[in-house]
Amino acid sequence: MAVLKVIEILANSEKSWEDATKKAVKHASKSLKNIRSVYVQDQSASVKDGEVTDFRVNLKITFEVE
Repeated sequence: MAVLKVIEILANSEKSWEDATKKAVKHASKSLKNIRSVYVQDQSASVKDGEVTDFRVNLKITFEVE
């Protein structure tokens, strides 16, 4: 039987929501092992002078506890 844990993290990118998600998983994998999935809970963006400047994601990452 596997024991799984879910944590919530926030990430951002100047490129896209997809890039923010990839950055979050890459950074989390430095300290978490056995990441199983990621769920994008929310997406938002910062706007300055009529232009999107920053993409933000709120993620839930599921990983197996050894």
